[in-house]
This record gives sequence, structure tokens and C-alpha cells, in this order.
Amino acid sequence: MKYENLLITTDKEVAIITINRPTKLNALNKATIEELHYAFKDLGKDKKVKVIILTGSGEKAFVAGADISEFANFSEKEGAKLAAKGQKRLFNFIENLSTPVIAAVNGFALGGGLELAMACHFRVASHNARMGLPEVSLGVIPGYGGTQRLPQLIGRGRAMEMILTASMIDAAKALEFGLVNYVVEQEHLMDLCQKFAGKISNNSPVAISYAIKAINAGFNNSINGYETEIEAFGSCFGTSDFKEGTTAFLEKRRANFPGA
Repeated sequence: MKYENLLITTDKEVAIITINRPTKLNALNKATIEELHYAFKDLGKDKKVKVIILTGSGEKAFVAGADISEFANFSEKEGAKLAAKGQKRLFNFIENLSTPVIAAVNGFALGGGLELAMACHFRVASHNARMGLPEVSLGVIPGYGGTQRLPQLIGRGRAMEMILTASMIDAAKALEFGLVNYVVEQEHLMDLCQKFAGKISNNSPVAISYAIKAINAGFNNSINGYETEIEAFGSCFGTSDFKEGTTAFLEKRRANFPGA
């Protein structure tokens, strides 16, 4: 697929997706959401790719929000359809992807941009990052999972405050709240994400995919997370990665995981 709004590079076992709409501060429109879906889908199927890093082009914004001009005149039915499709095609899709996704949050991550970062498996921010869900100031609420993922990450009270006041927080506050894992100078952002990607790449991709599934299950009220963990744990024993990992440990050597 030809991408008009994304730049995709692959270095060894790490793929980098850059949302490339700098004149729009990388705002999410329908086309970009669709391109992101296919990019994650294709990279998720590529066994050579062990980690995906998601970021935005330029120094000002990760993603400054959704493209409001596309839905300003929507009806109730159209609005609900927009949220449902977006969640299924992109946000929930990323969260449940077997390949780990790291959000490299550079600059503004607002509205749909913060929701996109929260759908990733964890987040690293630049010192100049600013994050918020300002939707209520537009007469709407976060529609791409923001009312669900933000309380999971930072707690109900803080999420209520951020969403109801439509306020932004800086990178230091995001770190304090647990919204991001690390904050670094902007020039070191991708280096740190690459460092984490390298550490992840050393581990079993099969076990990692099961771990993601089990962790996510714990936040799904319709699923018993403990049962999912038990089932996933047992499934690991039938994989080549388990045989290689345990053999390497006993032989006191580094594992070379086949990923199956």
C-alpha cells in the first residue's frame, strides 16, 4: 500500500511509523487512520519486525488531535459510527497487536493524539510534550477510548479532572501520573525508544504476544484475566521459543528465539 500520510522505516528488527502531516500538526483524519490500520496490520504480520515505534513528524506534535473539519456537521448516528469504526480499525487494533508498540510522544498529544498514544503498549515522552483530552471544550467527549484508557493509566480522579477541565498537562506531570514511562530531551527520544526496542527484541516474540494478551485481559470486564494468563502460560510450553529459552538457560548461553 502506498502511504500518503505516513513514513515507515525498518532497521533490523525495529519498525518506525511516523505520522507525516506536519502542516496539520499530524492531526488524525480518516485517511491517516486507515493508513495506520494497514501499516500496523502489515508490520504485525512481518515476523522480522519485533517492535514498532510510533511517532509524529517535526518537533511540535506527536498528534495534535483529530481533524475536526471532517466531523463538525455529523449527526448522532454518524458520530457513533465514527467512534466505533475508529476504535475497531485503529485504537483497539493497536492495543491488541501481538507486536509491542512504543509511542514516542514528541510535542503535543491532544484528543485523538493522546488516545492514540494510550492505545500503544507504553509511552516515552520528550521534555516538551503536552498532553490532554480537550473534547468537552468542543461539546463532545473523547471517542477513541479516552474515557476508558486514561482512568486505567492514571486513576479515576485524575482522569476526571483532565477530561472535565479539558486541561493539558506537561511531560513532568504525565510522568508523575504514570501516563508516560519516561521523559527525555527531545533529541534523545528516539534513541531511548530504540534502546527499549532492542531489549524487547532479545526476548521471545511468542511469549511477548501471550503476555500482551494476558495483561489486556485484566482490563476487560468480560474476560477473566487470571484464566487468560493460565491458558497463555500453558500454551507457551508448546512453542519452539520455550524449548529454546529453557535450553539456552540450562546451557548458560544467550537464547536465539525462532519465534514460533
